[in-house]
Amino acid sequence: MENRKTEKKHTAIVLAAGKGSRMHSETPKQFLELEGRPLVCYALQAFQESFIDEIILVTGEGQEDYCREEIVKRYGFTKVKQVIAGGKERYDSVYRGLCAAAPCDYVYIQDGARPFLDEALLLRAKACVEESGACAAGMPVKDTIKTVDADGVVRATPDRRFLWQIQTPQVFSFPIIMEAYSRMFAAGECEGITDDAMVAERFSPVAVRLFEGSDRNIKITTPSDLLVAKILAENKF
Repeated sequence: MENRKTEKKHTAIVLAAGKGSRMHSETPKQFLELEGRPLVCYALQAFQESFIDEIILVTGEGQEDYCREEIVKRYGFTKVKQVIAGGKERYDSVYRGLCAAAPCDYVYIQDGARPFLDEALLLRAKACVEESGACAAGMPVKDTIKTVDADGVVRATPDRRFLWQIQTPQVFSFPIIMEAYSRMFAAGECEGITDDAMVAERFSPVAVRLFEGSDRNIKITTPSDLLVAKILAENKF
């Protein structure tokens, strides 16, 4: 990817603070190896080679020095300006990343366990956020989806034409998402928040738009996901 500067400052926040309990591994999933490199390196590399001006790496508490030496320094990620500890929940980690990113114009929030971020996806993100101010990557669902009650009884079948599976990056005008997070914490209404788009949906008047992600843009959560990622990486699908 070419390194193209923009007039506005574009900052990436890469989240690598999760414990990855569903991976059933003592090694946090973001540090598991894929083709000889830790998973988190792939998102960092994509941002390093893109128009992004600066990267904030948010890692687990106590892992900062490891990330500085074995990730940032070892692999030459010169755009990583800060390595900071995340919080208890994902939204805590994002907020810490936002505080570290200030001041900037646009912020790209990316899961460190999504290794197949590419230039085309980032350019779609850039175009969408510059037009809308708040957006997220996603793909239309392929399967029929059911909503069920606590007993597993089907209560509705939503029209899948209007259903998308959400990915990252989730991208925002910095003032919009920072204000939304501040309002969320001030209101004490964090329960059930699973991504940044939800924060904007609930605490910002700006509508969140979706742009096309990629079928390759998978999140590594379970051992089977890692097997799929190895096949994708080996065969360049």
